[in-house]
Amino acid sequence: METRVAVMSIIVENSDSVEKLNSILHAYGEFIIGRMGIPYRKRKVSIISIALDAPQNTISALAGKIGALEGVSCKTAYSGVVSKD
Repeated sequence: METRVAVMSIIVENSDSVEKLNSILHAYGEFIIGRMGIPYRKRKVSIISIALDAPQNTISALAGKIGALEGVSCKTAYSGVVSKD
């Protein structure tokens, strides 16, 4: 299966969506290389970066589920690194 390395940037503006977001991320845990979260209290948002190594369709599905959450935005950057496992 071909996988790609990507970084997903997530901004959470609605704290009511955090539990759902964490549940989604947990479900995709096998593809997550690392995660960094920064609460920006001054602006009342959370900024999260997720490093992934996953099939293209899995990354797209994850981004779609996260982007569908209320008050949550998501963008993904892909590297040129492709692996065939």
